[in-house]
Amino acid sequence: MQALEKITTSNHWITLVLMFLFFGIVLLKAINPSRLKGSLYGFFNINFVEIESEGNTSFFDVFQIVFFIFSVIVISLLVFNFKTYTLATDDVSFSSFLSVFVSLLSYFLLIKVLEYLFSQVFLIKNKVRFFVVSKSNYLNAISFLLYIAIVLSEYANLKQIYLYYFAAFLFFMRFVFHVVSNKNLVFKKLFYFILYICAFEIAPLFTLFKLMF
Repeated sequence: MQALEKITTSNHWITLVLMFLFFGIVLLKAINPSRLKGSLYGFFNINFVEIESEGNTSFFDVFQIVFFIFSVIVISLLVFNFKTYTLATDDVSFSSFLSVFVSLLSYFLLIKVLEYLFSQVFLIKNKVRFFVVSKSNYLNAISFLLYIAIVLSEYANLKQIYLYYFAAFLFFMRFVFHVVSNKNLVFKKLFYFILYICAFEIAPLFTLFKLMF
């Protein structure tokens, strides 16, 4: 009988990425523990968002940069997991994950840069700062919850479908909380809000997913 070569793909890199994310949380705590706590409870702590929006936080704030990278990596893991699940592929290599990460990183960087430039160019920084800060803060909050869910999915035999339902629920709640906390701005400028959602969120995201899937 001819021996068949067994080809296996190691996914130990996932453990290393999750450990890297854990050290990211440790670093955030070392930088500013009270700010980290406020970010993690962002859904239920509107006062923290108000304080953040009133502060003179730099676009290159170290805390925000670290949390931004943390969030992008967590969402990349989620998207990569969903991609391998839906496409039923055995390619779970780090290089495949890296392509997803680079795509999402480019997307989120583009959105952040455009939001910052438009707020500066059109002199509407004070009017939309709370909108932008709350959006970023809610993303940070759900990224931390998604990190826990991904760890459970990897090491506690949590079914993947539950992970996706949980992620969908969190993103839906983020949208609801974002609209509610910015209701005055949203409903006064409803047309521009819908235009913003379509131009800055849906269209680029749809294009991105078409390229990755």
